[in-house]
Amino acid sequence: MLVRLIALSAAAALAAGPSSAAAGGRFDAEMQAFALQDKAAPPTPCKIVFTGSSSIRFWTTLSQDMAPMPVINRGFGGAQVSDVNAHFDQVVGRYHPRAVVFYAGENDLNAGEAVDSVVEDFGRFMKLKTQKLGASTPVYYISLKPSRARERQIRDQNAVNAKIKAQMKGRKDFVYIDVVPQMMGADGHPKDLFVADGLHMNSAGYAIWTQAVRPVMEKEMKADRPACRSAASASAKP
Repeated sequence: MLVRLIALSAAAALAAGPSSAAAGGRFDAEMQAFALQDKAAPPTPCKIVFTGSSSIRFWTTLSQDMAPMPVINRGFGGAQVSDVNAHFDQVVGRYHPRAVVFYAGENDLNAGEAVDSVVEDFGRFMKLKTQKLGASTPVYYISLKPSRARERQIRDQNAVNAKIKAQMKGRKDFVYIDVVPQMMGADGHPKDLFVADGLHMNSAGYAIWTQAVRPVMEKEMKADRPACRSAASASAKP
């Protein structure tokens, strides 16, 4: 009987597919931490949500770098695009943001995922965004960054960037933010913008990201988002 139950459980797990596996426990601690933060200080809607992998997570000066624009950092280290998809409601949807700033895909390539697979996963993210937040909520995609630790993957990173940019061409809810040129040196190698691991950025790296992202966010804050206008009006009422 026990053997039969184990076999049934294994069959159910296989039938559930990879998306269920991605959602199953790997980032439970991070999601619980986000939930506790929200409980302690419930965020208002219509902020700008930054989500993705550790390059977002370690952007510890994000609030100051974007001030006075209202932002929420929901990056979680080690995340792949499929992980952001699996936890979409917990890191994006629940906040009803006016915009989403997205950075992920590096870890996917490093884990051996094919370029086209990463691009397809991002397409799924955009579908989730449209289903749950509507077609008008914009996504700002930060290009995969070149780093010293993953210099051998720069060609594939550039391929992901180019294919996503081409796939999203013409969409009014997608904006591409290119940080690659500013992070590459004249010698054709990544600049010295990283901490000891050669992968995660130091303050100079984040200064480049701030210079690239902040003007775009300032433009975003001037855009008319009807849902945010309605929310602002409701909160202003006595």
